[in-house]
This record gives sequence, C-alpha cells and structure tokens, in this order.
Amino acid sequence: MSRIISGAAGGTPLTAVPGSLTRPTTDRVKEALFSRLDAFDVISGARVLDLYAGSGSLGVESASRGARAVDLVEADAKASAVCQRNADLINGVVGRKAVTVHRSKVEPFLERAHETALWDLVFMDPPYPLEEVALAAALRKLATHLAPGAVVVVERSSRSPEPAWPTDVERFAEKKYGETRLWFAEPSVPDAIEGDDLPAAGED
Repeated sequence: MSRIISGAAGGTPLTAVPGSLTRPTTDRVKEALFSRLDAFDVISGARVLDLYAGSGSLGVESASRGARAVDLVEADAKASAVCQRNADLINGVVGRKAVTVHRSKVEPFLERAHETALWDLVFMDPPYPLEEVALAAALRKLATHLAPGAVVVVERSSRSPEPAWPTDVERFAEKKYGETRLWFAEPSVPDAIEGDDLPAAGED
C-alpha cells in the first residue's frame, strides 16, 4: 500500500487506483526522489504540478512536505476520483486547499493554463506506453510554464530513451532504480552577455 512518507501527514496510507490503470511510483523510488528534492531545497513553498498524476501520490507527498500549492492533472475518471480522495485527505491535514485536482489530458491542460501560470516543481510520470513524441510535445508546452530555477522530474522505464528536451529545458541529472529511471531537468539559463559587449561608462 502506498503511503505519505514524510511531513505533516507522514505515514498516512493513500488510496490506490484500482486494477492496472496506472503504474504507481514505488515507495522506494519515491523516498529516494524526495530525498534528492529535499537536497535541492525545491519543495517548501513551491508551486507543484503533477502531470499524469495517477493516484496523485507525488503531488500529495509534496503538499505534506510544505509545498504551497499543488495541481494534480489526470485524465482517467477512476484515477481522477482517487486523486480527489487523496487530495481531500491532505487538505484536511494541512487545514487548507493545498491540492487541486484537474480531470484533463496533459496537453490541453497546459494549453489552457494562463500564460502567467508558473510552477517550481513538475512531476511527469506518464504511462510507459506513451510514445516519446507525445512526451516531447507535452514537454514543449510545459517549458513556457516553468518558473526560474524550476525542477522537472520525468519518470520512465529504464529501457526508454532519454526524453527529447525542448531547446529551453536541459537535463542536469538522471538516476536508475531497477526498472525505473528518473530524469531531472531545469530551464536553460541564457548565455551571459560578454563584458566586451557592454557599453563603457559614459557611452550611450
């Protein structure tokens, strides 16, 4: 049974999606992932987006650990209902609506998101059968909604190729856990302007 590992609701069991509709992140991988994110110091106060959310366990874990706001995006009706139950659980613990559920496919959700909607931490854990071209398209739409210094975590089969990152997003780390591989990416930082290109003092 999946559970919230740490934070305000640490140890609380989560409702799982029935059957084999989703491929939930194991507690072992989740614990290793959040240990790394804690080291990056990107969770507390963050705006979090959990795409292909499944049961919402990654987003709910973030809320338990102090994320400011979490959006769970899941298209399947049964999985979305499970997301809502897990969101209600953590919202009750923290005493506010920290987690919001959106029943939607990923690309339409990102297309509808206001241009000023920016997230600090994004989880993308699509079903393994999702084609790489579809993942690449979602990443392109996501790129315009990343806050400066944001972290994107993509979870895929260890046999899958590296995601095709948009030109304004770059991978900075990856880690394999058995059959699972995590890719970590961030917005690209524009090249610094060379000092010789700056006008000298007193020049226009």
